[in-house]
Amino acid sequence: MADTMQPIDQRELMTLQHYLKEYGQQAEIFVSQLEMLENGRMEALAAIEALEGMMATEDGVVLLQIGGGASVRAKVLEPDKVMLAIGAEVVVERPNKDAIGFLKERIMEMEASQKKVAETLDRLRSQMNEINKRLEAGYQQSMAAGEE
Repeated sequence: MADTMQPIDQRELMTLQHYLKEYGQQAEIFVSQLEMLENGRMEALAAIEALEGMMATEDGVVLLQIGGGASVRAKVLEPDKVMLAIGAEVVVERPNKDAIGFLKERIMEMEASQKKVAETLDRLRSQMNEINKRLEAGYQQSMAAGEE
């Protein structure tokens, strides 16, 4: 968008408003993606903490959340064997240490994705700011033309 003060007609104002609305919708989608990535990252961090804690307990007893805010004490019979979802509804058994490594890699991938989405969102917001400036200039021109 050029900063020149060319007259803006009504059609261009409507087009700019349409772009601004669409960009706003895209920005909402990117914000949702960032939230999903952050939730996944936090979940993986919690899983790592739980796996490490499970190996540290001497009696194998852990607090198991069963939903609805309820938990039970449970004894983990094989704390070194972890069932790990690796994608596409595929679950594999891995040693605890390997599961932790897998989760750490997944966290790094999510952080890289978060960075890319955030950069895209920043570019989109910058474009939205440029459109807003152009719209404001157009409205001011319309008001000035109306006063003449």
